[in-house]
Order: sequence, then C-alpha cells, then structure tokens
Amino acid sequence: MPEIQAFRAIRYNLGHVGSLSEVIAPPYDVISPEMQAELYKKHPCNCVRLILNRKEPGDDETNNCYTRGRDFLKNWQQEGVLFTEADPALYVYHQQFTVAGAEYTRRGFMCRLRLSRFGEGKVFPHEETHSAAKQDRLMLMTTCKANMSQVFGLYPDKDCTAQNLLDDAIAGQTPLEATDHLGVVSRMWPVTDPKVIAGVSEVMGPKPVFIADGHHRYETGCNYRDHVAQMGLLTPDHPANFTLMMCVAMEDPGLAVMPTHRLFTGVPELTAEELVAKLGNCFETSIAGEGPDFARTAWEEIETENRQGTLALCTAKDNRWVIARLTDAGAAKMAQIASEHNEAWQALGVSLLHRLVVETLLGVKDLPKPNYVHLVDEVVEGLKTGEYPLAALVMPATVDDIRQISMTGERMPAKSTYFYPKLLSGLLINPLE
Repeated sequence: MPEIQAFRAIRYNLGHVGSLSEVIAPPYDVISPEMQAELYKKHPCNCVRLILNRKEPGDDETNNCYTRGRDFLKNWQQEGVLFTEADPALYVYHQQFTVAGAEYTRRGFMCRLRLSRFGEGKVFPHEETHSAAKQDRLMLMTTCKANMSQVFGLYPDKDCTAQNLLDDAIAGQTPLEATDHLGVVSRMWPVTDPKVIAGVSEVMGPKPVFIADGHHRYETGCNYRDHVAQMGLLTPDHPANFTLMMCVAMEDPGLAVMPTHRLFTGVPELTAEELVAKLGNCFETSIAGEGPDFARTAWEEIETENRQGTLALCTAKDNRWVIARLTDAGAAKMAQIASEHNEAWQALGVSLLHRLVVETLLGVKDLPKPNYVHLVDEVVEGLKTGEYPLAALVMPATVDDIRQISMTGERMPAKSTYFYPKLLSGLLINPLE
C-alpha cells in the first residue's frame, strides 16, 4: 500500500525574492528555449536555474548545467533565498484556472510517497515514457540530491475525504500565491498538525495511485534510490526511498483532462475520398466540411458525441474533413492487430488512430513524431502552414480509462491524456539527503 509522509520542504523566502510569481516556472519539459531565456531574465533566482539550467560553451564533466543547478541550490540556501520548513508538513495545493469559459479549482496536496517499482506495489503508470528524459533527470537528481518538481498522482476517493481533511485544516489561513504565464493561480498552504497528517495518511494507505504526469520523474526516483543503495547508504527511512508527489482525487470536480490532437508528417498525401477508401468498412465515414477552420465545427461534433471511436481527419491535399466512426468490423480488426493489448486499450481513440488508422489502414510503420497540440485553434493554424498532410482530432482518455487500463498493467500510448494545468515548479523542493 502507498505510504505517504509529511516532510520539511525547501521553500523560497519571500522576504528575499518578493513575489513567488517571479521565481516559479512550468515543468522543465514544456519550457522552450525562448521561455527559458525569459525566465532567466525574469528574476535572478528563478527556479529555471535549478530545473533546466542553461547549457554553456565549454561545459565539461565538472562544470555543466547540472553542477550549476547544484551550486545555485546550495548558494541560495546559504544566502537565505531558500529556507527549510521548521516542521514536517503536507502542502495543500489549489490551482484556479479557466477552460472554455468555465472556471475550475483543482485541489490536491504534496507529500513524500514511498517508491515502489511499477508492478511491485500500488503505484501504476498509465503512459509510455522516454529513456532520454529519465537519464537527464537522473543526472540532475544525482548532482543536486533533491526532487525539484512533483510527480502528479491520482487516487480514488469518491468523497474526497483526504482532501477535505486538509482543506478544513487550512480554512481561514492566508495562502502562498503565484500566478503563472497562462494566468493560472496557484495557492499553497503547509499543514503541520500531526493529527491531520495522520488522518490523511490513514485514508491514503489502502488506495492505489495512478501516475497522471511525470512517469519519467517517478522512474528516475526509483533509479536514484537504487543508486543510493548501491553506494551502501540506503536505510529504511532514507529520503531517497520517497519521491515528491502531488495527490489529486480522481473525483475532484476541478480535474480537467484535455485532448491531444495530432498534426502528422510522414503519411501519404490523400484526398478525403482516398482516405475514405483506405478506411474501408472499419469506419462509417462522412465528408463533413472543408478548410482548416472547419476543425472547430468537427471538434464540437466529436466532443458532443463523446465516443472514443469517433475521429475527425483532415486531408490537406484537398482541405476536406472526414468524420470517422468505428464500426463492428473496425473493432474486430483492432482486436486482431492489437491482440497483445486488452479491450480497454484497443478501444481508446489514440490507440485506434495510431494502430488501426495510421499503421494498418494507411500502412505507415515508421511514423515520425507528430506535432502534438491541445487546442483546436492550434490545429487550425497548423493546417494553414501546409506542412501537415493529415490532421486528427481525437477524444482524450478519461480518468476511468486510466484506472481500468493501468490496473491491468497496461500503458496507454504516449500523449493519451493532458491534465491541464501543469503543476508549477518552484513552490517547494524535496531534499533527498
């Protein structure tokens, strides 16, 4: 069963840095070179210098982006820019944001969670990961001996009992607050009351945790723990046994899952009629509209229908849109070509798109990495460039899909889900020594 712990986080001293908004950053893997430069300019102590330090000419084994991150971390602690919490705490973390004109507040809390390899405990992955990212994060973790960013975990709690215990404990207290570049407002409160912490731990004990985002950070934590063990330094209570985790109840009303649409290169240039012929009896098809801007109408139809088996595909050769709905014959074909996966995996929109449509019906085996976008307007703009012969609108996997597939040991295809907004880096750091 997952074991959570309160811990003494390293946090920014607002007396030194002023506004928390000036020193936070998005997760490292969504920071472009342009954003990295902007964050460097924003504040001399912005956490980008820790999570994604700039590579410099002449970098070598002793002076590089990882060692500079370590030096900033140590220097800022010595100078009082960062301080260590006096008492172990759980950290309530609320994010207030707007999607499609509706306002949400996603509620969660940050803690240490004891690591267990996937398949060995009650922590489950839901997507494939990339080894390059894990190697990069291991270098940073080994050099700095700290978790700089949270893993995003989901857990079942239909009454939100754990979160409500924490929210009751912070009622009336002033939060630490930061606003990011997207206008998302993050609020954080430390909770140090041992009774509240014990109550939350008891609620969380028997529950599974599903990784929503940060699979590579979680697996890197396991690799770092093993590294410490190989050095003969690992004790049962060593901080390397744990990782920094943001826990959000699956039933939290502020949990928003956004789609990840695809803009493809490396696929054959087809007209809508040619695409329909390729899809054959696997899909019931209709040519629904024309032009990049029709993406908005197509998405509205798909979103209203709310079926994983319904896709919208735009063929740039003639700028026409095809609405494709999976048939029984298509489901049978998918079961045949993806027999190594269970029915829930086979039924996902992203699985159908990649395995059935692209790999099988279009015959593209070595597909270049698509351009993944989340907003329909990004699809529109991408099609207007003329760079992409095929675009696809696809429904996101749901939280129930994650639970059903992950519990069987399966992993969804990459970019099956996008939990908006991302968790901020810079709110706190989890020391690993």
